[in-house]
Amino acid sequence: MFESAEIGHKISKSDYRKAVPALRSALLEAQIELYEARKIPVVVLISGQDGAGKGETINILYEWMDPRFISTLAFAQPTEEESDRPVMWRYWQSLPPKGRLGIFAGSWYSDPIRQSIEGEITPEELDARADQINRFEAMLVNEGALVLKFWFHLTRDAQKSRLKALANDPRTAWRVTQWNWDRLKTYNKLQETAGHFLRMTNTPWAPWVVVDGSNDAYRSLTVGQVLLNSLKAKLAEKAIPVSLVAPMVRVDMDGRNVLSTLNLEKKAASADYANELAHWQGRLSELVRDPRFQGRSLVCAFEGADAAGKGGAIRRICAAMDARQYRVVPVAAPTDEERAQPHLWRFWRHLPRRGHVTVFDRTWYGRVLVERVEGFCSENDWLRAYTEINDFEHELTDAGSIVVKFWLQISQEEQLRRFQEREKIAFKRFKITDEDWRNREKWDAYQQAVCDMVERTSTGRAPWTLVEANDKKYARVKILRTLCERLEEEFKGRASSGKVKDVGKKSEKSAKGKKS
Repeated sequence: MFESAEIGHKISKSDYRKAVPALRSALLEAQIELYEARKIPVVVLISGQDGAGKGETINILYEWMDPRFISTLAFAQPTEEESDRPVMWRYWQSLPPKGRLGIFAGSWYSDPIRQSIEGEITPEELDARADQINRFEAMLVNEGALVLKFWFHLTRDAQKSRLKALANDPRTAWRVTQWNWDRLKTYNKLQETAGHFLRMTNTPWAPWVVVDGSNDAYRSLTVGQVLLNSLKAKLAEKAIPVSLVAPMVRVDMDGRNVLSTLNLEKKAASADYANELAHWQGRLSELVRDPRFQGRSLVCAFEGADAAGKGGAIRRICAAMDARQYRVVPVAAPTDEERAQPHLWRFWRHLPRRGHVTVFDRTWYGRVLVERVEGFCSENDWLRAYTEINDFEHELTDAGSIVVKFWLQISQEEQLRRFQEREKIAFKRFKITDEDWRNREKWDAYQQAVCDMVERTSTGRAPWTLVEANDKKYARVKILRTLCERLEEEFKGRASSGKVKDVGKKSEKSAKGKKS
């Protein structure tokens, strides 16, 4: 890629002064249109060799545009808080909302390149990171973002000259450290590694722009013009994207599916319920205080039919843990702040640190359930969401999170009984709304969406557990038992297997005497 970059561009000061006013004016107009429309975010990555003018270019953009609607993010070594979460967590926190421009000085490319140069990751791991980044950027673009990536290139001699010039000027000497000179020694290695990595991530939806960094005027005008042209094209874009995801085609020849085959008549023996509940709550309390859990985290995802008992099950889980160790995140309709970001942003921000638990009461699966059925998103959006969700959950498990997902299933008749009960009991009336009654009219559509969801997102790393929830006591015990058994499996280093995990096949008798 660098071999094709044109080097040695020169622009005279007079030509530069002539070009800047018109460019600045056009950039400001485009920026105002961007802000007022609030339909897309702009992500600008500024990367390249030391001394190639990254900082100067960012300052120029602030000078040419309205700084109130720009944010600049610089990333050094991850903090302890950042290290406790998946690699991409800190970048998700920094994404600009719709209508704003976010400049990344250092980005999700910096660490993989550095780690490869220093031998911390293998070439195969570097390629895996490239694949992860490509999917991440594709998600941003599919969510409407404009992603611009600039790599400022210098020859070795040019870089050396630039560093010397900066070091010899009292006003800029502070910017050159021994670390910069040491990096110069790895110039060839950087060229090899970065060149390969940029080729792997030079995609149609987020291409790299390699810029000659040896001439300040040329570099600034090039970045400004590319930004302007891209902004104008994106703002004028009206075409509806065509789905590249194959639709789910289901043929249920005998009318059976993963939900219809559940035995909703399962019940917990009343005499054993209290003992079983206490046993599994005690076991869960031990497991989340186990030293082995301090290097992990637990993400519990609860979905289910309305009135299926999610809240009651979550309360039984929380009763087994120290309140300082867990957090419950109730998920409702997105706020204005959340709508200004990619769909998964509001879930990334709540991920737990190591040694902690986050319980999501409804989840990121809303896109393939309620948003799909109610028409709140396009078909293209919910079809691609399956892949994005699997990527999200795999990133969590790669970082050491244990992801446990529950779907609570009840019959239509049991749901109706619970709805009517909620209307009669004063302290339960807040649980029933007109929307719940409307959702009953779309029961079949929701059941179809759930079957698609389970089939496309029940993976070996994050399998679904389907819970027969007509009997609340049975459901609570099964959920607690599942959590404990998953934690024990993870501590033993055994990967979860297969499609949908159904621990309900195990003994449903009292757990007294069971070896813990």
